[in-house]
Amino acid sequence: MLGWFRALMPKEDRFFDLFERHAATLVDGAAALRSLLDGTQELAQACEAIAMHEDMADAITHEALQTVRRTFITPFDRSDIQKLVGSLDDAIDQMLKMAKAVRLFEVTRFEPEMREMGVVIQEAASVISEALPKLRSLNENATALNALTERVIQLEGRADDLHEAGLKALFRASRQDPMAFVVGSELYDHLEKVMDRFEDVANEISSIVVEHV
Repeated sequence: MLGWFRALMPKEDRFFDLFERHAATLVDGAAALRSLLDGTQELAQACEAIAMHEDMADAITHEALQTVRRTFITPFDRSDIQKLVGSLDDAIDQMLKMAKAVRLFEVTRFEPEMREMGVVIQEAASVISEALPKLRSLNENATALNALTERVIQLEGRADDLHEAGLKALFRASRQDPMAFVVGSELYDHLEKVMDRFEDVANEISSIVVEHV
């Protein structure tokens, strides 16, 4: 009886708007991160932009979690919404950790593999932003969503390769300066974790598709 009643109740579509707004913070944050790495924006300004987008993402996350608690009928299971929003927030949080590390260590020049990881991260953000609106019509978009999430996983693999190659090159170049290797390896670690969090987002989307299609 309860299932029949829930099926008749209108679902709260506001969640989709929140998903898409959150994705926009990832796109903007990733663009700022790339500009930091490739030097197209002044370092302090890029770091401030990342922090601003992270603040916006926190506000959206809070709003989404509040909406979950206040909404009787949700488009997906409450836990799915919470996990998806949480994974989106983790991605932008990791970008901010990278920016803070850059400021802490006063890094002004970035290795080629770091810059390329920035390109990969920006593409992953774009793919996630393309995927999330398709959750509004799961049955129609299941195939496209599967392809997009697979693309994110491929990009994460590419980032892993760049991470490994970058560390090897950094080690060879830092034989006389161990501190440079310590600092560089931490920056590589933050960039790798950004992509890991994007993979988490893709996995949450895939889980929703499997459960509801």
